[in-house]
Amino acid sequence: MRLIIAEKPSLARAIADALPAPSRREDGALVAGETVVTWCLGHLLEQAPPDAYDPAYKPWRLDRLPILPGRWKLTPRPKARSQLAVIRRLLKQAGEVVHAGDPDREGQLLVQEVIEHLGWTGPVARLLISDLNAPAVKRALSRLEDNARYAPLFRAAQARARADWLYGINLTRAWTLIGRQAGHDGVLSVGRVQTPVLGLVVRRDAEIRDFAPRPFHVLWADLAVARGGLRAWWVPGEAHPLDDQGRLLARAPADALAARLPGAEGRLTQLERRDKRQAAPLPYSLSALQVDAARRHGLSAKAVLDICQRLYERHQLITYPRSDCRYLPEEHWAGARATLEGACGGDQTLSRWLAGADFSRRSRAWNDKHVGAHHALAPTGKTADPDRLSGQEADVFRLIARNVLAQFYPALSTREVKAEFTILGECFRARGQEVLEAGWKPLFTTREEVPPLPPLDEGESCRVEDVGVEDRETRPPEPFTDASLIKAMMNIARYVDDPAIRRTLRDSDGLGTEATRAGIIETLLERGYLAREGKALKATRLGSALIASLPEAVGRPERTAQWEQRLSAIAEDGAAPTPFLDGLVADLRELLGRADADRMQRALAEARGVDARVPRRGKAQRKPAGRRQGQAGKRRGGAGRQRGKRP
Repeated sequence: MRLIIAEKPSLARAIADALPAPSRREDGALVAGETVVTWCLGHLLEQAPPDAYDPAYKPWRLDRLPILPGRWKLTPRPKARSQLAVIRRLLKQAGEVVHAGDPDREGQLLVQEVIEHLGWTGPVARLLISDLNAPAVKRALSRLEDNARYAPLFRAAQARARADWLYGINLTRAWTLIGRQAGHDGVLSVGRVQTPVLGLVVRRDAEIRDFAPRPFHVLWADLAVARGGLRAWWVPGEAHPLDDQGRLLARAPADALAARLPGAEGRLTQLERRDKRQAAPLPYSLSALQVDAARRHGLSAKAVLDICQRLYERHQLITYPRSDCRYLPEEHWAGARATLEGACGGDQTLSRWLAGADFSRRSRAWNDKHVGAHHALAPTGKTADPDRLSGQEADVFRLIARNVLAQFYPALSTREVKAEFTILGECFRARGQEVLEAGWKPLFTTREEVPPLPPLDEGESCRVEDVGVEDRETRPPEPFTDASLIKAMMNIARYVDDPAIRRTLRDSDGLGTEATRAGIIETLLERGYLAREGKALKATRLGSALIASLPEAVGRPERTAQWEQRLSAIAEDGAAPTPFLDGLVADLRELLGRADADRMQRALAEARGVDARVPRRGKAQRKPAGRRQGQAGKRRGGAGRQRGKRP
């Protein structure tokens, strides 16, 4: 008997439907001839708690840290025992086993750890499915690989799980215990990804809070030229008071020039034209989709992930969604027309865009060199039933289909024009853009981002028709939103000060993964460290206090991003996981040595708005737990006095 173990029931059903023999349901499995398909329910196993290694670890005590397991143990999740028993029974009857986890690091881990935990020692084949449509599943079934090829991916996932346990268990216990000494009864959760993400928000909030606006002044002149009119902006020279971005800090020079300008004549002294061609945006990765869906439709990152899972599993309209890739396999290009004709048939907007597609075009999106275990999100070709999709599901599906359709449109062709005028010996600049060929752009927006200038010839004369001076102020950075925080997690190198680390991190995956970024944001919200204010995500006082009490490195992205690099080296280059874990243990010992109850007390006191300088003797004076926790969890805004550097 051949046993196929899928990551989840929906994948198991798709596999069973694609097998030659009809399937029937049995307890926890689907039987199709000589093949049995069973499933996990996500992770069936989890890292064992500390007291599974030693009962002495059950009480939380600082003198017991760090907790370092000698031989790692897994334990069944409470709701997974019955399905684990089904797989154990089927493994005893199996002659061959097929691993059908999702095609990513976590998918490799959660099925393989079950197979190994239950004692299977025979060979294992690997089935990689990123599209639940029957033809795609049948193709995958005909291309089984040796699971041993994916051993490095499994070792990387296993190392990640163990490292997260070590980091989270030890630092959470340490900071919760010193928090108790400082008068806070709740658990203070610390994680290798969630805490740096919280740090990003805390530092952004501090920068906004501490921002002091600076006034500056701009002068514009409406000019009449031979074939129309335009607005140009004065470029003040270095003799005037300017900031580091060339903005004028005193109004008097602008007023003086403005008084002389009406009716003045000048000349176009420099004209630059440059034609540009811009290819269509690539198909989506999950994170790129979350950013666009938040901006266009106001959806949270978690909502987009949940919608994609339904489009993938329930409706079978899109390919595997938890992908970090924005490219498609080259073999998909030949069938793209049929796929998109099927996908777009149930939607008026998509049908209209489909009519303009030229399927003889081949964009840069079709590139096997950039496709790993999974490819970009794409329609499967199944026609969407508008009566079965919610409005949000239809919106997200339309975005996914649009970005693939755009690959069959011409490039956006524009002409950028920069004009420099000299009037009364002063420099004035104007900029415009002319769309030569709209190409893919109407699928994304019909808004003209930069208006065109009238036809111009270098050396022609101009005359000032109107003039004005505007008072403006520098503006603080915007608060994080779901879209901007996801983007920050994707492009974490921008938030790193060290140039060497920043260069290294440009090629890394950033903070978290496609599958976890939305969950990280939701976890921070649920634990009371972040709060939503409209579309903005802001740190609560408790979240700010936690970051203020931790060593700076714990709340910054460098360590976590470097972790991902080391895990990639294990997965892709076959590096051994032991040096990575040994280095982590050394880091933990150093961090635990810096757990400081006094620093925690000051941070929590600032969060509550009380004097942090009151001396403390023995145990901190404590308020009733319910009242204290309510205050810590509900008060909003930044409490610390830390100043964050502008990202």
